[in-house]
Amino acid sequence: MKEKIGERDREATEKRLLDTIENMIIENGFEKIGINAVATQSGVSKILIYRYFGSVEGLMAAYIRQHDFWINLPVEEPSREQLPDFLKKMFRGQIEHLRVNPTLKRLYRWELSCNNDMIVNLRVQREAMGVSRIERVCELSGYPREEIAVMASMLTASITYLVMLEEYCPVYNGIAINQNSGWEQISRGIDALIDKFFKTNGNEH
Repeated sequence: MKEKIGERDREATEKRLLDTIENMIIENGFEKIGINAVATQSGVSKILIYRYFGSVEGLMAAYIRQHDFWINLPVEEPSREQLPDFLKKMFRGQIEHLRVNPTLKRLYRWELSCNNDMIVNLRVQREAMGVSRIERVCELSGYPREEIAVMASMLTASITYLVMLEEYCPVYNGIAINQNSGWEQISRGIDALIDKFFKTNGNEH
C-alpha cells in the first residue's frame, strides 16, 4: 500500500531535513554527510529523502535555493532618483546575508565543484532573476545593458568570493575581510563606485 503524506506533513519533514543539513555542516563540515547519516540524524527515512529531494546533493541544493540572496530578494520598484541608494542597500544586504550564514558560505564553495542537474537548475533560476533585475535597472536608468551587466557581475561575484574567503584569508589587499570594519570599508567603497558610475553616466546623458 502506497504511503500517504499530507502537504503539512511534507512541509514539516522537508524543514526537518533542511535543518539537519544545516546542523551537520556547522558541526562537521561535509565529511560526514551521506544519506545514512542524514536519515539517522533527522529521523526521516531514506525513502522520503529520495522522494522529496532526489539525493543528498538535491537536499543541499534545496538549502541553497531557500537561502540564496538573489533568488529570494524581494522585488522592489525604486524611482530613477532612488536607484543609487537602492543599489547601495542591495549590495550591503548581500554582504550581510552571506556573512551571517556560515552554512550558506560553505555550500556556495561546494556548489563551485558540482555540476549535477540540481545545481544547474539552481544556477538557471539565479541567472534568470539576475538578468531580470539588470534589465529593470537599465529601464530605470537608461544606461546600456552591457555596462550594467558588467558592473553587477563584478560587484556580486567579488562580494561572494571575499565572503567565502574570509574564513581562510583574514586580509585581502590590506582589507581585514574577517572583521566588520573591513566589510564596512568595502561597503563604503561600493557606495563610492555606484555614486561615481551614476554621476559620470549622468553627465553623459
